[in-house]
Amino acid sequence: MSSMALEPLLHHTLRQSSPKIHPVKHRKSVPFSVNFNSRPVKIGGSLSLSRFKPHKSLSVIACSATTTLPKTSESTDVIYSETFQLTRVEKVEGKIHVRLDQGKDGDHWQLTVGCSLPGKWVLHWGVHYVGDVGSEWDQPPNEMRPPGSIAVKDYAVQTPLRKSSASDGGECLHEVHIDFNCNSKIAAINFVLKDEETKSWYRHKGRDFVVPLVEYLGDRDNVLGAKRGFDFWPGTFGELSKVLLKAEEPQPKAGGGVAASAGSTQANRLLEGFYEELPLVKKVPLCNTLTVSVRKSPESAQKLVHLETDLPGDVVVHWGVCRDGTKKWEVPPAPHPSDTEIFKNKALRTRLQIKKDGSGAEGFFTLGKETTGFPFVLKLNDGTWLNNKGDDYFIPLPATHEENLSEEKEAYISTGSPSGSITTDEKPSIEGQEVAQTTFTDGIIKEIRNIVTDISSERKWKTKSKEAQESILHEIERLAAEAYSIFRSSSTTFLEEPVQEPKEVEPTIAISSGTGTGFEILCQGFNWESHKSGRWYLELQEKAAELASLGFTVIWLPPPTESVSPEGYMPKDLYNLNSRYGTIEELKAVVTRFHEVGIKVLGDVVLNHRCAHYKNQNGIWNIFGGRLNWDDRAVVADDPHFQGRGNKSSGDNFHAAPNIDHSQDFVRKDIKEWLCWLRKDIGYDGWRLDFVRGFWGGYVKDYIEASKPYFAVGEYWDSLSYTYGEMDYNQDAHRQRIIDWINAAGGTAGAFDVTTKGILHAVLQRCEYWRLSDPKGKPPGVVGWWPSRAVTFIENHDTGSTQGHWRFPGGKEMQGYAYILTHPGTPAVFYDHLFSHYQPEISALISLRNRKKVSCRSTVKIVKADRDVYAAVIDDEVAMKIGPGHYEPQSGPQQWSVAVEGNDYKVWEAL
Repeated sequence: MSSMALEPLLHHTLRQSSPKIHPVKHRKSVPFSVNFNSRPVKIGGSLSLSRFKPHKSLSVIACSATTTLPKTSESTDVIYSETFQLTRVEKVEGKIHVRLDQGKDGDHWQLTVGCSLPGKWVLHWGVHYVGDVGSEWDQPPNEMRPPGSIAVKDYAVQTPLRKSSASDGGECLHEVHIDFNCNSKIAAINFVLKDEETKSWYRHKGRDFVVPLVEYLGDRDNVLGAKRGFDFWPGTFGELSKVLLKAEEPQPKAGGGVAASAGSTQANRLLEGFYEELPLVKKVPLCNTLTVSVRKSPESAQKLVHLETDLPGDVVVHWGVCRDGTKKWEVPPAPHPSDTEIFKNKALRTRLQIKKDGSGAEGFFTLGKETTGFPFVLKLNDGTWLNNKGDDYFIPLPATHEENLSEEKEAYISTGSPSGSITTDEKPSIEGQEVAQTTFTDGIIKEIRNIVTDISSERKWKTKSKEAQESILHEIERLAAEAYSIFRSSSTTFLEEPVQEPKEVEPTIAISSGTGTGFEILCQGFNWESHKSGRWYLELQEKAAELASLGFTVIWLPPPTESVSPEGYMPKDLYNLNSRYGTIEELKAVVTRFHEVGIKVLGDVVLNHRCAHYKNQNGIWNIFGGRLNWDDRAVVADDPHFQGRGNKSSGDNFHAAPNIDHSQDFVRKDIKEWLCWLRKDIGYDGWRLDFVRGFWGGYVKDYIEASKPYFAVGEYWDSLSYTYGEMDYNQDAHRQRIIDWINAAGGTAGAFDVTTKGILHAVLQRCEYWRLSDPKGKPPGVVGWWPSRAVTFIENHDTGSTQGHWRFPGGKEMQGYAYILTHPGTPAVFYDHLFSHYQPEISALISLRNRKKVSCRSTVKIVKADRDVYAAVIDDEVAMKIGPGHYEPQSGPQQWSVAVEGNDYKVWEAL
């Protein structure tokens, strides 16, 4: 994104008297610039070719400005003609102003934000309260919100700017007024501007505008200008204008923050009215056209290319030619058009001539008969380059009608067909066609055999490396496939009676709403470093039998797609399954192997975000390639980092890559087809869904119903509840958010029980085992509310491995496994723990779980939850305790035998 300098907007001074408006002091305006998104226009147009099948017309998004298409010749010698839509941006200057006025009395004030540029302007804003720690916004109180305000999630509101009554005939002014009481506990107002028409966000150096209403004596390193009287507010987004109020010294707040004192909200403060007006530069997308036509020269076999455009000013064509059907640029021999210069012996630059009526420019290019393509890009006088959605314009130069007839005649005669001339009105006999086709086919086959014979007899072939041989063979396969495709597309169609073949009936897939049979035990089959070997699938294939013998029924494989990051979580081309973990064939082989030993396979699918292949005209990566070649309509509109033209996100944005807009019909259709392809062609049995916080669970329901997985689990990971750095005992709000996502998905998928993992952390780190029983005497995580949808775990590739974002308490991993492998829910074991010294103990716990048929729906009776010990009985078949404290199951009609024990844990089974 572009960013420009902006002087601080707003100004207050410190007083100790009652509120009073002071005369407005205007400052010298300084230019600033904005981060913006311009809406790209798709290239389209009509295409006509003599003796060639026309290209399919492409859709064109209309521009706001009206343009007149240049007229093209209707001459019959035109062998190619196409009109392209050109998009560019033009700077439009306007003003932005911010004003603070006193209201009807000393307690009431009004903040006004306005803009003089045309557009559909929206103020995206929130507040900070006195005592807040951190940089997150809060929603303002209802009485502070102007009419038309819409809540945005739980942290902001959006208010449209209205056309002001003060607008005169020469300037269109849009404003919004925010009324507030200076005795409230609001410490600051944060905002950014957005133009809904262009999806442009306007900030200061990529940060929010913040208007502080109290003096804030923060001690953070990012408090800019602190030595000049605390002119700025610390925060994630931004530098503040100089708006200050006199306040008492702040007191340190528990948890490491600094809170403004309560006294700072009293009425004996003085706000100073101000008005700031600054120049604003907005870039507006404009539309122009370019028409390219190709004619046959009447005097020679040369081709005449005509370029005509309505672009204003000087236009330079940076161009070359291509030969032999390739797209390699070459400099054609002289003569060249007038006003042409050679650029580094690689291309030519020709300035188009201004048309007599001044409506644009045009140019003529004479190309030789052997030229098969005309590649070019345009350069404008302001240094702007225009191309075809990131690629060069490429104009194919087909052979003329007469050239094709001449070539066909020569080819026909050379095949041994009956001698004599063939006119365009004559049709060869059926027998002649059959003889010609047979001779032609035999000739091709003979040539192929000659090539094979030459290769096999060449001594050098035997001395070449294996890599060189494979490269040659791959090229032969590619050419064969290309030839087959050409043959299929040009083969004769025979009208025969259609034969009704019986349709293959696909077997129905048993599904149990994301829980499988209920007796699943999941193994995460990788860690953060697994990609480094380059042969991870092969390594897993060797471990399949061992994993089955340990009692696992499901394995979770790493993300299979091509990815910007080697770990696979920044996917690019979804259909390219050659990754750092191995090839697509190795993936199919390892899936087949796991099926042979009775283990189901989960694919790790990243649906929230996707890395783009190309930049848009603003240099933003939001245009996709590969089989799913989406444009920026597939990207959500409320992430300013990637300038999407889709709808607003239905979840939380992941700022490292474009977030996909799942509300788009074409996106959901493509994803469902991809998932079904993975199920059918690769053999996956289900899904591990990455970062499901990023999009609505209802879309997941759609994908699950379409792909019909045996098992599915979503990663809904957010922070638990803490007070002053200490984890709260009651985590109902946290597990409710996970339950809400499962509900939104229609119960078709489970979710990782992040709540249980977090509570186990506090239990083991602080020796507070009482936390493992909620106020109703049930397990305190998701497993206590909806056990059939809870996938319990203690570690994964993010929390542990070499990342260690939230590592389980060291040395106490087996207490965690003693808990999740005996309790309901679907337990997941991390690869690093399984293939370590913990394996014998983990194996014994899995064996006990299978032997006693503990399932995701088993019942739990918590019998002890004290400071140093937790104990429970599951299905009256398994008893367990973790912690240093003492517990023994009661003897009586039910006899117990120790099944597994270790450091601070013990598990019994009923006899």
